[in-house]
Amino acid sequence: MRPLVSPAWLSDHRETVTVVDCQYVLGDPTGGHRRYLAAHIPGATFMSVERDLSGSAGGGRNPLPTVDEFVEAARRAGIRDDTPVVAYDQSMVGGAARLWWLLRHIGKDDAAVLDGGLHAWRTPLASGEETAVPGDVTARPRTGDLVDADDVAARLDDPGRILIDTRAPARFRGDEEPLDPVAGHIPGARNVPNDAEVPATLVENDAEVVAYCGSGVSACVAIVRLADAGREDVKLYAGSWSEWSALDLPVATGEEPEAG
Repeated sequence: MRPLVSPAWLSDHRETVTVVDCQYVLGDPTGGHRRYLAAHIPGATFMSVERDLSGSAGGGRNPLPTVDEFVEAARRAGIRDDTPVVAYDQSMVGGAARLWWLLRHIGKDDAAVLDGGLHAWRTPLASGEETAVPGDVTARPRTGDLVDADDVAARLDDPGRILIDTRAPARFRGDEEPLDPVAGHIPGARNVPNDAEVPATLVENDAEVVAYCGSGVSACVAIVRLADAGREDVKLYAGSWSEWSALDLPVATGEEPEAG
C-alpha cells in the first residue's frame, strides 16, 4: 500500500481496511464533523483534527497530541494493529495527512491517504454517525521525524537542510496573514504550496527536508506526497508558523529561491 491510494484502490479494498474520515475546516472546530455527518464514505469513522489529532500542550495552534492521547483516540475510531488504515478529508486539506503522519509516528506504517479526498470519491455516500468497534492499536514510537523551533533556529543557514513552507504564496510572502500575529516566513524557507506539484529536486536532493505550514496540519500533505514520490524521510516542524511567529524569532518577507 503506497502512502497515497486512489479511489479505485480503496473501492477494491474496502472490506480489508479501516477507513477514517478527517474532514477539517480551518477556523471552525466543529465544521469537519458536520461535513462527516452530512456525507462520508460508508463505514468510515470520524477523527477530529482539533479533538483527536491535536493536543493541549505545546507550541502553535494545533500542537501534537501525546502518544497516549493519540492511541486512545485511534482506538476509539476502531484502528487496529492488524488492519491497514486509509484516511481521507474533503480534498487533501490536511486532516487525513495529519492522521497518516501520527500513525507513522507511533510506528503503524500500514496507513495511507485517499488521493483527492472525498471530492474524488464517485460511489454513494452515507450520512449520520458510524459506531466503531474499539481498536487495539499499540505504539512503537519512532524518532527522527520531528523538529522543534530551537532546532529550526539553530540551522537556518545550514546548507544540508531544506526548509519548505507549504502555505499559500501570499501568506509566505507576507502579503497577508489572516491567522497569526506576524506575516512572513522563516528565513531561508522555500515556498512549496500544497496545491502545486512536488518539485522533483526535493525528492532527488541529498539534503534533509523539513516541512512546516501555519499550524502543523497541512504540512503533512506535502510530507505524504513526498513519501509517495519516494522521499520518506521528510521531517515535520509541528509548531510551524503559528509557534515561530509568537516567539520573537527572525522573520522574512517576499520571495525566496526556488525549492530544491
